[in-house]
Amino acid sequence: MSTMKFCRDNNILYPKEDRESRILLYACRNCDHQEVADNNCVYRNEIHHAVGERTQVHQDVAADPTLPRTKSVRCAQCNHGEAVFFQATSRGEEGMTLFFVCCNPNCGHRWRD
Repeated sequence: MSTMKFCRDNNILYPKEDRESRILLYACRNCDHQEVADNNCVYRNEIHHAVGERTQVHQDVAADPTLPRTKSVRCAQCNHGEAVFFQATSRGEEGMTLFFVCCNPNCGHRWRD
């Protein structure tokens, strides 16, 4: 990963493509200074997840008006008869998993089908 680069007038250099030569340059927008990039990677965003964070379902999804609701299931904790549901991939598994979240504001129990 490269650091920020500056021209001789202390202006920042921005990535620029030289289409004819098919190379990456760093160029100043205020003067004619250009230099060839030593690395083709302009920016790399690395996301590190905690162990239980990948398939985390928040209790707030029960209030999401865009999610479908069903009255054909009962919450195992409070016996409430309505839940929101959605499909998502579950960590370590292939395919989709059906998730349910209880719509009782005092419960918010989450389970899978």
